[in-house]
Amino acid sequence: MEFPTVPHFMRVCTLLLLLLLLKSGVVYSNSDYLIGLGSYDITGPAADVNMMGYANTEQVASGVHLRLRSRAFIVAEPHGNRVVFVNLDACMASQLVTIKVLERLKARYSDLYNENNVAISGIHTHAGPGGYLQYVVYIVTSLGFVRQSFDALVDGIEKSIVKAHENLRPGSIFVNKGELLDAGVNRSPSGYLNNPAAERSKYKYNVDKEMTLLKFVDDEQGPVGSFNWFATHGTSMSRTNSLISGDNKGTAARLMEDWFERKDSVKMNPVGFEDNSIPRRISNIIPSLSDNHHELLELASSFQSPPGRPTSRTLSVARRVRGALSQVDKPRFVSAFCQSNCGDVSPNVLGAFCTDTGLPCDFNHSTCGGKNELCYGRGPGYPDEFESTRIIGERQFRKAVDLFNGASEQIKGKVDYRHTYIDFSKHEVTLSKGGASEVVKTCPAAMGFAFAAGTTDGPGAFDFKQGDDKGNPFWNLVRNLLKTPNKEQINCQQPKPILLDTGEMKLPYDWAPSVLPIQILRVGQFVILSVPGEFTTMAGRRLRDAVKAVLSGNNDFGSDIHVVLAGLTNTYSQYVTTYEEYQVQRYEGASTLYGPHTLSAYIQEFKKLANALISDQPVERGPQPPDLLNQQISLLTPVVVDGTPLGVNFGDVSVDVLKNATFKKGEKVSVTFWSACPRNDLMTEGTFALVEFLEGKDSWVPAYDDDDWCLRFIWSRPSKLSSHSKASLEWRIPEDVSPGVYRIKHFGAAKSLLGSIRHFTGSSSAFVVVS
Repeated sequence: MEFPTVPHFMRVCTLLLLLLLLKSGVVYSNSDYLIGLGSYDITGPAADVNMMGYANTEQVASGVHLRLRSRAFIVAEPHGNRVVFVNLDACMASQLVTIKVLERLKARYSDLYNENNVAISGIHTHAGPGGYLQYVVYIVTSLGFVRQSFDALVDGIEKSIVKAHENLRPGSIFVNKGELLDAGVNRSPSGYLNNPAAERSKYKYNVDKEMTLLKFVDDEQGPVGSFNWFATHGTSMSRTNSLISGDNKGTAARLMEDWFERKDSVKMNPVGFEDNSIPRRISNIIPSLSDNHHELLELASSFQSPPGRPTSRTLSVARRVRGALSQVDKPRFVSAFCQSNCGDVSPNVLGAFCTDTGLPCDFNHSTCGGKNELCYGRGPGYPDEFESTRIIGERQFRKAVDLFNGASEQIKGKVDYRHTYIDFSKHEVTLSKGGASEVVKTCPAAMGFAFAAGTTDGPGAFDFKQGDDKGNPFWNLVRNLLKTPNKEQINCQQPKPILLDTGEMKLPYDWAPSVLPIQILRVGQFVILSVPGEFTTMAGRRLRDAVKAVLSGNNDFGSDIHVVLAGLTNTYSQYVTTYEEYQVQRYEGASTLYGPHTLSAYIQEFKKLANALISDQPVERGPQPPDLLNQQISLLTPVVVDGTPLGVNFGDVSVDVLKNATFKKGEKVSVTFWSACPRNDLMTEGTFALVEFLEGKDSWVPAYDDDDWCLRFIWSRPSKLSSHSKASLEWRIPEDVSPGVYRIKHFGAAKSLLGSIRHFTGSSSAFVVVS
């Protein structure tokens, strides 16, 4: 008899051991990291609240174009450090929101997540509810602090982090980067041209064209998400839009999440798209139906609009499309399109033109006949802002899919972080000039005259214009009624003529921040610089290069270091230009709060953080920012009562589809319901609007909701003091929709005179969609 050789015997034993481990449910992984991703609804109040971004008092929310979300990832060493990055479909992060989120995380997890290892960043959409920042200058147009906006953000951020924490599992991370050429242009080219020619010659473009993407892959479940960083403003939606929207980056995120959920269930072409179309989920939900028009009409005629009826809030959540599609044992794919150094980058890529003549605006001042109000940037879908938003979003989405599919460089190495607070109102900066050094200071915050001129994405008013380094006597008198800047402040801010001396205005509380957080997060060779503002293209390049130079001298990082700048993170302090751009005093320079040496201060302090990171040394915490929650003032009136005309129910149809109506793909279906103020219930993780498909003879299946591009929820009331209101739901029928019988459904909540909230729903008559 022959006995097995020792190597063969060992292989058999190893195989048996592996089988036993698999049967016991114990999983052993070679992964360096635990990864977890999570997402949660932060849409907030869809009525009555001024939108954050354009500072236009007339831009008040009145419905939903796309829901807003908080998306988070956590990367942890199995027995060591961890970092959290949160991307918000919001204009920017808020110091007060950050403070309260960290308080909740401490109560839940002790010191596991804290100010050092948590970053909260905004995509800079200008179509989200305002009123959630704590400094006066940022909440004037929203009539002060808006508790609903604030709570929606704090709750949603916490829940997205909790989901990411609960989803932590062994996994790997891959990085990829590539150029996206047609999603951003420089809106202040004259400012950019003031940078040294030798510096400009190092770059092919006057904006950053590179997108950098992280791909997260669970060891067992495969890809679970992606986060990417790319610089372009969230201003595809204009200053007159009143529908809540994530703008181009929110659009891109929705497209990519839907693409991933669908990609394994339909045949894709080589680049990952079905017939080069935007991905949809509808064919996953709805079975094919023979296009027998007569039978469909007969079926539809049996479903006439019923009276509105009471319902529970849970029905809005239960009928939500993506909720119906979620898998119990697998977390949903999370894709975030994060902001970077977008300060001078516009998505309105056709350029800026005068609305009266159609000619290009003045190059240096962005004016038309000396007036800034007539100079507007044009998006690729001009004159349709929704189409421009879709195109810029789709371009980012397609590049992200390309990078996602090709990501092969694996992230390896330590997880680490550094964080400190800096008082930018009086910070000393050492400048080196030809071997000599000079100590300069930053200044208390102040906004220049060109700030009031706005930008080509959203012009200002009156006689302000970009490039104004003189000011004028009339507006100086108006300024002095609020606060007259002293000589030291005037000299410190030169050549900026001060319009608002916000850093020294303290009534009823601080108008602008002084203490700001800066932070570095490291995951292997990937580094995130968290900055609390909007860096211009060249300012961002200088900061990235300075930090990369420090890190490159350390063997622990290797030769290929990826450094991204995450703008609008942890708090907000407006813009950061280069010293040379500041001299021109376009909008971005006028909005660089802390004077001409602001960027130099950032570079100096980030280099200190980078050195502490590679030397494994701690950094001082620095001065603490204030918590001004208890000092906030709100002038937004609450909802008093909702009502309907005599004999009308909430949810009744006011304007229905025509009897025996038939629609084709690409057409718009509109239905109007008697409704109530959306502030009564934000329908968080639910929906105000729903398109349902008739499956069989009597089963209605959710097909589209108010988080879909094709369905809009538009709310209105006849006057501000009226208790009556209506909701118009508009469905633009997608090209890939299945023929069949459909209806439109509305969910809402009404407030009684005694303050109780009653949820209701209503449905349109059924109608037919044909090919």
